[in-house]
Amino acid sequence: MEALRLEELNATNVVAANSLTLKPGQEQFVAPVSNSIAEAYVNQNTAWPRVVYSEGELVGFIMANFDEDSTREEFKAIILRMNVAAEAQGRGVGRFAVEQIAAEGRARGSEFLYAMWEPGEDGPDAFFRHLGFEVIEDNEFGEAVGRLALRD
Repeated sequence: MEALRLEELNATNVVAANSLTLKPGQEQFVAPVSNSIAEAYVNQNTAWPRVVYSEGELVGFIMANFDEDSTREEFKAIILRMNVAAEAQGRGVGRFAVEQIAAEGRARGSEFLYAMWEPGEDGPDAFFRHLGFEVIEDNEFGEAVGRLALRD
């Protein structure tokens, strides 16, 4: 497996993160990185934006949210965005990103990690299920809400 590393989103990598390109058809399932950057700026206390590097090249962007005071259980520890460059998909980048978010959730005392995604043929449903997320409901926007246990 290639060497992957996680870094905070910052002024030196934000342009590369914003330039990630997905496979054709995947754009409809995820908001642009620029939206996530704005959300992270507004929600600095709870947003957790990170980038993934492989062999020195930025290949992924993820944003989680950790808000123990949220009134909605799923927003206490949730993956909000995940973009993996088209050429890096299938190489363990997404799995690595989810594992890093799960580790952060465990360190913060979270019992579950949630993710929300839009259903669809080219969407991330199979990916999240393969990693152990169980769909527990569809939210008010028609998105699947998946949950991964972080504790035994």
